[in-house]
Amino acid sequence: MPASPVLADSSYYIRLLRQGQDPLRALAAAAATRDLAVCGVIRCEVGRALRPERVRQRFHAAWDVMINVPTDNRLWQDAEQTLWELDRSGITIPLTDAVIGCCARRIGAVVLTYDHHFSHIPGIRATEELL
Repeated sequence: MPASPVLADSSYYIRLLRQGQDPLRALAAAAATRDLAVCGVIRCEVGRALRPERVRQRFHAAWDVMINVPTDNRLWQDAEQTLWELDRSGITIPLTDAVIGCCARRIGAVVLTYDHHFSHIPGIRATEELL
């Protein structure tokens, strides 16, 4: 059985960049054995922080060959339902994390993240490092 796809959350990209590391290099190693995914929220959150245009273009090129999880009406309904259920159980997470989590759940992806909010989303597998 093939390994689950990996959807790297914005926190993964941003932390590695702040540490002077190349998140795309780390993800390229993972791409040897599994598919990589991205969604529009991650592209926007990370892309807006990339300063040099050449770096931004490099990230765009990498994201353009990943599985793109579309945020259609069904996904937004899933995110709304997820947030509603979490709110009623006393758990509040950011909208962006709910959307990213629902994208991962849609394709059965593992979320590569340093953000604890993903542990609250039912049906999500989250990790800080790939095994």
